[in-house]
Amino acid sequence: MNFKNSVAEKTTITRDTVTFEENFGNIYESIVAMAKRSNQISVELKEELTQKLQEFASSTDNLEEIFENREQIEISKFYEKMPKPVAMAMDQMLKDELHIRKGEDK
Repeated sequence: MNFKNSVAEKTTITRDTVTFEENFGNIYESIVAMAKRSNQISVELKEELTQKLQEFASSTDNLEEIFENREQIEISKFYEKMPKPVAMAMDQMLKDELHIRKGEDK
């Protein structure tokens, strides 16, 4: 999934919990689904960021040779400005893009 085009909120807003209950039947299942999806998004974002930053990694660990790389700083700033994984998961759930698979469902 392309998280760079996410339209989730970047700030905290108040939500009506009734809307969460409508998607999965109760508030607990909705929160668990959002938490699991948030963890998945977080892992995917971390892997993507690590891959991009590996391009700038040096083979030597000498402190004297470490210098600022403008591209690396821009990449880091971009990921810091992105919405949080919880906001992305909540946005997906409210748009009915989030589905859960229960143990009894085959």
